[in-house]
Amino acid sequence: MSLYRSVRAIADASGDGPIDWRAVGEAATAATDPGPLDLSASEREGYAADVRDARARVREVSGSEFDVPETIEVQNRHHWIDANVDTFRRVMKPVEEYGPVVMPGVARTINTGTMSVMLSVLANNVLGQYDPLLLADGDEHALYFVRPNIDRIARELDVDYDRFRRWIAFHEVTHAAEFGAAPWLSGHLESRMEDGIEALARGSLDREAFRELDAAMTAVEGYAELLMDGAFDDEYADLRRKMEARRRGGDPLSQLVRRLLGLGLKRRQYERGKAFFDAVAAERGIEGASAVWDRPENLPTDEEIADPAKWLARVRP
Repeated sequence: MSLYRSVRAIADASGDGPIDWRAVGEAATAATDPGPLDLSASEREGYAADVRDARARVREVSGSEFDVPETIEVQNRHHWIDANVDTFRRVMKPVEEYGPVVMPGVARTINTGTMSVMLSVLANNVLGQYDPLLLADGDEHALYFVRPNIDRIARELDVDYDRFRRWIAFHEVTHAAEFGAAPWLSGHLESRMEDGIEALARGSLDREAFRELDAAMTAVEGYAELLMDGAFDDEYADLRRKMEARRRGGDPLSQLVRRLLGLGLKRRQYERGKAFFDAVAAERGIEGASAVWDRPENLPTDEEIADPAKWLARVRP
């Protein structure tokens, strides 16, 4: 870890575009401690067993067939950064096409530094990842676990490491179930995100694109929680409670960074999505709630998430 090398990489950002992605990766890894990745054979098998068990349980609860990625990677933080630079680059493509041309060298340095900080902060906080944006271009997708973060946060929360790791695995597999049930979903999310970012790059705000993206992600997180309630083979209210307390805590700077990265928004999506699907499942069961993934038109609107009765009236069995 070297802040000097990170700053130098940003200062030396070059190229024709508004972001130097080579420098982004170099700066982010230089500013981030990779963390230990000394897995024993039994621990590595533990990750694989958790994913297998989660797939079986989530299939049983959801009533749908789906596959988990063939590639299951247990990573350190540098591995996670390397795996996500291309995803960030694709999401930010509109900025590259429509970004500002005034003082391009200064803009490139600022943009490169911003992306580097975002990747570094996320690399220190992500526990597991099933990235739906990887699917939009038909790429081979993978399930990632950032082992140093899982180990650190399990110790900070004073919870059993194996149990905490299993909880993370079940949560990520529920996302695999969602995107397996809705092949159109990854493209829908990426399209809405690109529309919103393109508008920002052009100097305007596409509120509708961001509103639809937020509603879709709220549905994604809420349905995952619904499946977790039925699939996880242990009580986990204590894990959720401790994680929520950790997210709300921290020093003012940490709280500011979380807000800037939208991590507070993600918590809100969990809470609103869970309340929506609890209400829908109480009326129609999990199978009825799964109708959300039949086609894009079935996704709830922001208004319907706040009032599930409106979705139930619009989307009939």
